[in-house]
Amino acid sequence: MVAGLLLKQPDVGQTLVITAIFAVQFFLAGLPMLLVVVGGVLAVLGGISAYFVFGHVQTRVDRFLDPSGDGAYQVTTALNAFKSGGLLGRGPGEGRIKLVLPDAHTDFILAVGGEEFGVALCLFVLLLFAFIVLRGFARLMKDENLFVVLASAGLLVQFGLQAIINMASTLRLMPTKGMTLPFISYGGSSMLALALGMGMVLALTRKRYGDEELEQ
Repeated sequence: MVAGLLLKQPDVGQTLVITAIFAVQFFLAGLPMLLVVVGGVLAVLGGISAYFVFGHVQTRVDRFLDPSGDGAYQVTTALNAFKSGGLLGRGPGEGRIKLVLPDAHTDFILAVGGEEFGVALCLFVLLLFAFIVLRGFARLMKDENLFVVLASAGLLVQFGLQAIINMASTLRLMPTKGMTLPFISYGGSSMLALALGMGMVLALTRKRYGDEELEQ
């Protein structure tokens, strides 16, 4: 139902994210591997169908495959920002490409940071996101409560996918999708939603010493 409502907008990218979250939760819940494979095949077929059904999806994919066109201006400019920054960057506030890069404060904030603080900052941000997600899953591996595992896994996958999609689209590793970089991009509603989501992860995965004593 959720995926259907998102497609009605249409928002194919967010639909794929929600589908991936459900897929991970079904897998962790013990769904047979055969059904997992069938679901993966259906997801791939759905993505291919979206290219022919939705015009904006076709446009974004075509821009990704042919970056020489005018529609690839944002991504090309973002890549130039990384080149300008080099390893350690031009210095705080010294970036110039942010003045001509559309959505520099939201979808392409990583490019702004890459120009001013270099590849070093980008690698640090990448490792920080990876640590948060992996640390969360490491904690879930010790939990026997299925609800906690499924709920937390869904929130962690959403957080990780949002970061991956933003960074990958900025680096032209995938077609652009208007997703903010978690806790870094400008946007009050996005920041609030992420804060609530990660707050729920902390609440679900916290160690309850009182409960352990009662069980003993």
